[in-house]
Amino acid sequence: MSADITIALDAMGGDHGADTVVPAALTLLKHRDDVQLILVGDQAQLQQRLQQAGYTGGDSRVRIHHASEVVGMDESPSRALRFKKNSSMRVAIDLVKDGQAQACVSAGNTGALMATARYVLKTLPGIDRPAISSEIPSIEGFTQVLDLGANVDCTAEHLFQFAVMGSVLASAVHGLDKPRVGLLNIGEEEIKGNDQVKEAARLLAGSSLNYIGFVEGNDIFKGGVDVVVCDGFVGNVALKTTEGVAKMISHFMREAFSRNLLTKLAGAMVMPVLKAFRSRIDPRRYNGASLLGLRGIVIKSHGGADALAFENAIQVAVLEVQKAVPDRIDHLLEDLLTERQTA
Repeated sequence: MSADITIALDAMGGDHGADTVVPAALTLLKHRDDVQLILVGDQAQLQQRLQQAGYTGGDSRVRIHHASEVVGMDESPSRALRFKKNSSMRVAIDLVKDGQAQACVSAGNTGALMATARYVLKTLPGIDRPAISSEIPSIEGFTQVLDLGANVDCTAEHLFQFAVMGSVLASAVHGLDKPRVGLLNIGEEEIKGNDQVKEAARLLAGSSLNYIGFVEGNDIFKGGVDVVVCDGFVGNVALKTTEGVAKMISHFMREAFSRNLLTKLAGAMVMPVLKAFRSRIDPRRYNGASLLGLRGIVIKSHGGADALAFENAIQVAVLEVQKAVPDRIDHLLEDLLTERQTA
């Protein structure tokens, strides 16, 4: 099968840069023959890292696109946008704009990535602000949550747009016919919440989306909802809380099974169960947050991602290309806005 999907990788971004991106890229190419990858970054460093990883140059599906600059993890978005036009992040996004790649994946500075992607690719018609969306594991499998930090202050219309984007993502990527959409609130009662949430609830209730009402934080994990919508401040707190709880559970379990010889024996007996549990809540399996609402596909990997996690982020990008997520968001939003005008 010929490689018909091209993904640009910001190979210098994140905490580990090429040390993570190159192994992840080569591993992915072993699993897929329909993808080619462009490693964007310092050519000399990338060639050296490829050689260290055992790459002999025989696979034409991976190539290097030189970029002389790197956006620092603590660099301000405005500075990155103004002064780092030849950064690996900017060049990778430019490749999407120019049609040389169909998606970009970066583990770099989130603020700079969002600002650069929005400036270069622009937003879809009817979308005021892009949103960050990712999966959080739940009893039923996963819950798509957005926004996870791009927009601290949101209007009701923004929340409505987030719901549209999240619904499309859940439907396209996971095959859900009518994804259940809930608004994150401090209670399920209609009288609770701030004015923005209440107005967003009115807009969603009047649309053809499968809106199920207000949901609370525990519903993200319990199931019963496929897409949870909130502003970026609340979403980011929820995401970081989830990561902290997962680490705490893993720590307590290791501690409990290593207290004495008896607990160590008990741990050895249940090791297969523990491994399965650890795998299910492993955040690396859910790495790859979508920057939704852009005229192109951009995936944000966790800055500290290892090769396995970054490979999963690339897989997210490939899937969104296959499902034409931006086009589907554009079409659904147009239909819903027309529906609202004629109601």
